Amino acid sequence: MLAVIVISLLAAATIIFLQPRQYLSVTTAVPANSLSADKAKIFNSNIEALYPNIGLPDDLDMILGTARLDTVYLAVTDQFNLFDHYKTSTGRNIRTESARLLKKYTRVMRSEYGELQVKVWDTDKDLAPQLANAIMTKLESIHNVLQNENNLQALQSLQLGIKKIQTDIDSINLLHNIILTEQAEESYSIHRKVLLSQLEEYQKLAGEYQLLTNTGSQVLLVVEKARPATRPDKPDWIKTIVATAFLSLIFALLAALVMEKRK
Repeated sequence: MLAVIVISLLAAATIIFLQPRQYLSVTTAVPANSLSADKAKIFNSNIEALYPNIGLPDDLDMILGTARLDTVYLAVTDQFNLFDHYKTSTGRNIRTESARLLKKYTRVMRSEYGELQVKVWDTDKDLAPQLANAIMTKLESIHNVLQNENNLQALQSLQLGIKKIQTDIDSINLLHNIILTEQAEESYSIHRKVLLSQLEEYQKLAGEYQLLTNTGSQVLLVVEKARPATRPDKPDWIKTIVATAFLSLIFALLAALVMEKRK
């Protein structure tokens, strides 16, 4: 029994010694309120207090879904040139393979407190936090674009409306110069006043949507950026040695009982 335990411990210690040390870096963020992109929050001070800056844990569901895609990891792979870092084989699609390895060493999860955490393990303790922060930034960027898409479409529609109203104003101005009857003058004045009012309203709305489009809206609020770890997280030699000793002891006891019954 003692021999089995000693051999098992030596084998486990050898495997642990040969494994590369991996450092863990974690970046943490909370979801921003999805309603914060509503222009009413910015331009109506009376209801601004109704919009809290921090969203609910359920707001992270779509972000967690995006983290399962390869898009984020391909972008970060290109950003940090991970082909050389992972020493990806040239016989395969090195970009896809490097992104797969990054995804393998990454965990994007929701914590028990409703926070979004990006965990990255890497053999380079200085690179690990850079990767974690880059993945968080990329996730935020993707959803920021999606969230601002509605504002951009509204702005484009308003700009088309402004052009049409301006064309109508130019047209009635031209007709006014040609037809100078009293009845035409009255009709021109009313129509022009309505169009100018619409133009002013459209221009005001366009300015508001232009501001929203230029400034954007936050999707994630970073609470703590990842930083280099002081010690490796993997392999955990204490847990491995304890588990190996326990399992080898159980195996040795069972083996001893079987041998005892055969006598």
